[in-house]
Amino acid sequence: MEEGSTRLPPPPQPRHENVPLPQPLCGFLVLDKPAGLTSHDAVARVRRAYGLRRVGHGGTLDPAVTGVLPIALGPATRLLPYLGGEKTYRGTVQLGLRTSTDDLEGEVMDQVPVPALASQQVERALAPFRGEILQVPPQVSAVHVDGRRAHARVRAGEVLELKPRPAVIHALELLDWNPATGRLELELRCSAGTYVRALARDLGAALGCGGALASLRRTAALGFYLEQAIPLEHLTSAPLPPVLDPLEALVDLPRQRLDPDQVMAWRCGRSLPRTVEQLPEGAVAVLTPDGNLAGIARADGEGLLLPRLVFDAAG
Repeated sequence: MEEGSTRLPPPPQPRHENVPLPQPLCGFLVLDKPAGLTSHDAVARVRRAYGLRRVGHGGTLDPAVTGVLPIALGPATRLLPYLGGEKTYRGTVQLGLRTSTDDLEGEVMDQVPVPALASQQVERALAPFRGEILQVPPQVSAVHVDGRRAHARVRAGEVLELKPRPAVIHALELLDWNPATGRLELELRCSAGTYVRALARDLGAALGCGGALASLRRTAALGFYLEQAIPLEHLTSAPLPPVLDPLEALVDLPRQRLDPDQVMAWRCGRSLPRTVEQLPEGAVAVLTPDGNLAGIARADGEGLLLPRLVFDAAG
């Protein structure tokens, strides 16, 4: 530096303490899964498209089944256990045959003429399947048998004796019956764990001619609907589809908004007083003061909310 020059002070450094950090992508995508694709393959496509590692799906669809496949991205994967398990399907049953898989993908084991049936007879046969029922899962299914999936054991040559499992069919409607083709179309709303292939098989047995699932499309699952679903092709071009707010998946949960002075206590995992008197015991969606999802708590029945899932946890 030359004599007599003046050293300039360094420029002021920007202050970052009030600048919000970028938040990870968190939300849901509803895919209209095409036939021939596994649920695992669909997750892999979403993972590549959005550049995320944390991606999961809710409610596995068999490769041949199309329709609603909810996909959770980022921290929203932790919300999957809190979503409702009911699902809605539209399916076609082919009467007059039995197959090894209870659908048309399997080997035909028996085929007989379809009896002349009036719609009223089909309706009467459907009645026992409404409500709480027991189902024997299909031989080719994901049920665990002595630590291995049933489908793996069957494809290795085993014949399994699977135990009946409870299921609930909340609604079951006959949409169409075609005596000429022996095909009937159904719509059903059911609990998680219901096998529509088993329903097709058992309905065919009740009608005395056997039956197998010819096609199936899921129209709703975990609180998401076909109207929200996007085709898989939308993941291959910009801009990528926006994800749905996590709160859209939690519409059935009661909600409590945090006061500003409660935010740090919540982030530290401390229990908080319950401020909405009508909240029942069970899961509660906890919101930040500005209305975003802060996590999930459990109402303990004694006036407290106990944190179970905390987004943006401190420490």
